[in-house]
Amino acid sequence: MLPLEGTTVVALEQAVAAPFATRQLADLGARVIKVERPGEGDFSRGYDRAVHGDSSYFVWLNRGKESIELDIKDPADRRVLDAMISTADVVVQNLVPGAVERLGLDAATLRAARPELVHCSISGYGTDGPYRAKKAYDLLVQCETGLVTATGTPDEPCKVGISVADIATGMYAYSGILTALLDRARHGNGATVEVAMIDAVAEWMVQPAYYATYGGLETRRTGAKHASIAPYGPYETGDGNQVFLGIQSDREWVRLCHEVLRRPDLAGDRRFARNPERVANDHLITPLIESAFATSDADSVVRLLDAAGIACARLRRPVELVTHPQLVARDRWRQVHAAGGVVQALLPPVVIAGQEPAMKPVPALGEHSDALRAEFAS
Repeated sequence: MLPLEGTTVVALEQAVAAPFATRQLADLGARVIKVERPGEGDFSRGYDRAVHGDSSYFVWLNRGKESIELDIKDPADRRVLDAMISTADVVVQNLVPGAVERLGLDAATLRAARPELVHCSISGYGTDGPYRAKKAYDLLVQCETGLVTATGTPDEPCKVGISVADIATGMYAYSGILTALLDRARHGNGATVEVAMIDAVAEWMVQPAYYATYGGLETRRTGAKHASIAPYGPYETGDGNQVFLGIQSDREWVRLCHEVLRRPDLAGDRRFARNPERVANDHLITPLIESAFATSDADSVVRLLDAAGIACARLRRPVELVTHPQLVARDRWRQVHAAGGVVQALLPPVVIAGQEPAMKPVPALGEHSDALRAEFAS
């Protein structure tokens, strides 16, 4: 029996953040009922057609859920929704600002009738303050929190290449819901859980904010290199490929000099002996490393670094993820059915001994409408 079997979640959700949270709950055995707009559904269904005609976003985020099409402004459909909520353990919503209150689906209204309910709201900027009514999308929150300023090259800021603001928010919502369910199991009361995208990303941005605020230094954009640790980033090898390495301590720098660069004289050089000096002189370190790698191919360099105990990585493309030798060797992929065909789905990162996550199919729009209407008919 999975940990959340017997737990029912009603999800009024769109896009990435909330569906990411509820998919984790589904993988743990929860029954997740996804309420979708008739004829259109979750708008992430239309983001692309990359996975057998389905959206890569939707397939990633919605396995294991039941889909029902409801017009929640229609009285008959609203009765179905109310019936589902009356038996639910958790309600999750990320509707546009103000909509949940207008519809009477806010935490105060629902928990007044059922104090044991766990109600989780996901928003862009929180429920008060001057930004409370603003729409928020992943890139925009990256901008507001300084993440875009901290990412990219010296010449151009860049967004992070994945929906990092949504993912961060979804993970905090997931952990908040689990915390509330644990507390309810002990005390019987539900909880009102709120997660704002700006808060989630701001938490992740505190270190660069500290560095700039208390260090008096503007955040530097350093491309694929680390802004405050050196050497840490990509280095070209003799075959034209790149190998990334990261030095985390002065001891590792000494080991790199002796065992990889074959330049023991650099270990005690005052320009490089401590990390702040290495960061300031990284432009001098890069040619030293690349000169040492110039006669070797990337595989040989990785073997040399591994033997020396220096953390390193190959630069891989996203398409290589499904065949990554470490993921394959550890049997981390499962086949999951979607409307257009079978897809490879990655197991959740948390491994619980003796338990296999549910990993159920990705629903077609309204696939479970008839069954759910029959179940929850008044």
